[in-house]
Formats: sequence, C-alpha cells, structure tokens
Amino acid sequence: MADERAERIGEFIKPLRVRPGSKVNLGRDFDPRFKAGMKKRDGVELLETGVSLLAEYQERLAAQDTYGVLLCLQALDAGGKDGTIRHVMSGVNPQGVRVSSFKVPSSEELDHDYLWRYARRLPARGEIAIFNRSHYEEVLVVRVHAENLVRQKLPDDARGPGVWDRRYREINDWERYLTDNGFKVVKIFLNLSKEEQRTRFMKRIDLPEKNWKFSAADVRERRRWDDYQRAFSEMLSATSTKWAPWYVVPADRKWFARICAGAVLAHTLMDIDPQYPEVGEQARKDLLVTKRELEQEAPAGAPADPYAARHPGAVRAADRRPATRPTWRS
Repeated sequence: MADERAERIGEFIKPLRVRPGSKVNLGRDFDPRFKAGMKKRDGVELLETGVSLLAEYQERLAAQDTYGVLLCLQALDAGGKDGTIRHVMSGVNPQGVRVSSFKVPSSEELDHDYLWRYARRLPARGEIAIFNRSHYEEVLVVRVHAENLVRQKLPDDARGPGVWDRRYREINDWERYLTDNGFKVVKIFLNLSKEEQRTRFMKRIDLPEKNWKFSAADVRERRRWDDYQRAFSEMLSATSTKWAPWYVVPADRKWFARICAGAVLAHTLMDIDPQYPEVGEQARKDLLVTKRELEQEAPAGAPADPYAARHPGAVRAADRRPATRPTWRS
C-alpha cells in the first residue's frame, strides 16, 4: 500500500489488533473507554474522511470484481453494532453491501452444520458483507448456554471434551479457505464496559421512544457477564489470525467506536487496493465513437462535452492514463 493514508490508518488501528497467538484477558488488555487522546469534535471530521475513503474503495472493489470482504461484528447487548453499521456505511453504495443479522437458529438451520447458515450469506466478489453477530455466536452464546449445544442435534462424540477447541480450529480453517479464495475476513469486537451497558439499558427504559429496543432477556444475559468475558477472551486468543485478525474496539464512546470501525474496514480495502478494469483498444474506439455522437447532440450554445467543460483537469488526467470503466456507478 503506497498510499500514505493507509500507513496512517494502519498506525491508528494497530493498538486495537489482537496479535495472533497472544493470550487475551479482555478486562486487563483492553480499555472500553480508550479514545487515543482524541476529542469528540475532532472525531466528526475523521469519521467523514473514513466514510469518503470507504465510498472510494468500495466502488473500486465492485468494479474489479475479484475480491470480496466479510466484516464480522460482535458485541454484547447495547454494544452499538447497529449504530456502527449505520454511520460507517452511510456513504457507500447499497448495491455493494449486504448486512445479515443472525438470531436464534430456525429448525431448518438446526438440521445443518453450524456454519451452514453463515455460509449462505457470504459476499460475492465485489461485495462487502456485514455479519451483525456472526459465526462466533457458536463459541459464545452457545458456550455460555450449554442447552444450545444440545439443540444442535450433534452426535454424542461431537459434544464431548474439546468441542470448543475443535470449533476454533474449524472456524480458523474456514476463514483461511475464504481468504485463499479472495474473500478478506476482518473481525471487530465492540468492547463495552459493564457500567456503560447499564447506562444504555437505563436509557432504553427511561425514554419512551427507546422502549422498543429493551428486552428483559438482555438483563438476563447481563447476569452472565463474567461468563461472556471469559468466552470472549478465549475466542480472541484462539481465532485472531494473520489472515483474519480481530480488532477490539473501545465501545463506551460511540463516536470513537465508529471512527475505529471505519478505519479498520478502510484499511482492509486499501490493503486489497482494488483497481478499475482497463478498457481494451476496441472498446476505447467504441467509446470515442459514442462520444462524438453525443457531442453532435449538444443544443445551441451548450458545450459539446459538458463534463469536460466543468472539469478540464480531470479529463486531461484521464487522457494520460489507461481508460477504465466501473461495472456499476452510484
């Protein structure tokens, strides 16, 4: 990545990345209130810059039609997953992004292997797929609530000792398979403190317009806080790999979490560095023929090429490089 922006973003997100092979203790190693010395008013401009970068690179990703990107978002209840998706992806073309949320598995899904329903929602080449909760639920909520493992209809020997280590290996292998085939996997855990979760739950109760977001089940899950913290720590330790790293994003400040999530995704796209496809000589000739036809349709007093008249610098720059054509435009 020659782009200096990529290097700066890389340095910014470096403290968030879980080093492959490291032993993670979530409460000790990552501060949910960390903000890198940044102030909120500065964060607004940074988020806008990140959204602009994502729009630029998403169009190139779609035009090249070679790579796909899978973004996995994990968090406890009220961690800010929905808001992060809404803000970070606000400037991208919805044709190239697909968001999937995974709830309690259906009877049909339980009749298949545990990765089946996630595999069905993977991105196509040129797409970004976002998993709002992901296949990591299979080593988180399923682990904390052992009854869910029973519901998966596994053979007895598949539920015995070592099931979680086996699932970590299977997930790592699956993600390696995806990356080997051109699908980048990037994973973000929104790290929320227990007190901030309590505050957000209280807001959902106190404000009538937020009542619909509150569920008593969320409070029941909160009682298993320590169990989830251990499950998250083990998951991060076992499944942050060189080909599919985890980033632990401080989530107590929503504005900072959104900046971090945007930076992680932008860095992934910049690492791919997708390019617009080059148009062949014959196609270029056909474009020039069409251009002349359109120029001849110009009304009296109008420039033959309105775009060139408004942006002469852009047209001259295009003439100095190979002609390119996106496969779709906004």
